[in-house]
Amino acid sequence: MIVWDLAADTTFRAAREGVVKALKVAGRGDGGITMRQLLLMALRRTGSRGRYVLGSGIPLILFLLVVVGCASHSLVPAAQSAAIRTRERALASHADAIQAGVRQSGSLGALAFLDAQDGRLVLLPGDSPGDAWGRYTTSSESQTNPVSVPPVVTFVYRTDVPKAPETITQSDLQQQRTSAAALTTELRRIEERLGLVQRELAGTKQDTDKALADMRALAEDLASVRKFMLQTAQLGWLNHELVVESSNGMRKMAATSQELTASSARLEDTLRQLSESLGGQLKELAARLDAIQGKIQNIK
Repeated sequence: MIVWDLAADTTFRAAREGVVKALKVAGRGDGGITMRQLLLMALRRTGSRGRYVLGSGIPLILFLLVVVGCASHSLVPAAQSAAIRTRERALASHADAIQAGVRQSGSLGALAFLDAQDGRLVLLPGDSPGDAWGRYTTSSESQTNPVSVPPVVTFVYRTDVPKAPETITQSDLQQQRTSAAALTTELRRIEERLGLVQRELAGTKQDTDKALADMRALAEDLASVRKFMLQTAQLGWLNHELVVESSNGMRKMAATSQELTASSARLEDTLRQLSESLGGQLKELAARLDAIQGKIQNIK
């Protein structure tokens, strides 16, 4: 038995929103989308809402089958549907030329469309739709040999790239280009600011190097002053040692002088005593000589 629960109702509303959104894109008059793309868009929208109960999938499938079955008659105008089929058939007839051009360009793919004026095949190589459009708009060819771009174009990948062709509108491409240009301008501004910061850092580095050089010179001067002060201290210590030795020598000389003075006094006293003793002895000797001389005269 199928149970229509809250999850089923949510899934149904999600599928309806996805289909309505797809139909709005198809109804813009810019080339539309195919029924297969419409079904895939709805399935992707509902598939991103998580897991649901088994019963919720059956009403969704029935709803999508009804929409797909009657979209070609009621939802997509006949003229637009014919234009879509004509564009797809026209590009399909140039499939070999498109792949050859993509391989020759070396890119992942190319924007492929028929010129809106002369109907010739136009290929704009690039790795993505935005990249291909940006390469074209910035090239000199867009000025010298411009092309008439239709409202809707197709980005075709190389055969070795496992991706389906992408349908994109010219307005989306221009919007992407505008965003890319704004981003490029902002990046240029950032680069200019970075350059300014780098120049300021370079100036700061020069000032820092100069300050470091001055500090090294100051350190060398301080080292010289310290060496000079150390030498001065050593000389002062030597001078102190010399003063101490000189003082000790002076004291020793004073003591020696005192000893010499005392010795001189003792010598003088001794000499005086010797002189006195010698004088007495000489007097006594003279007296004896006189006595001897008198005795000699008496004997004669």
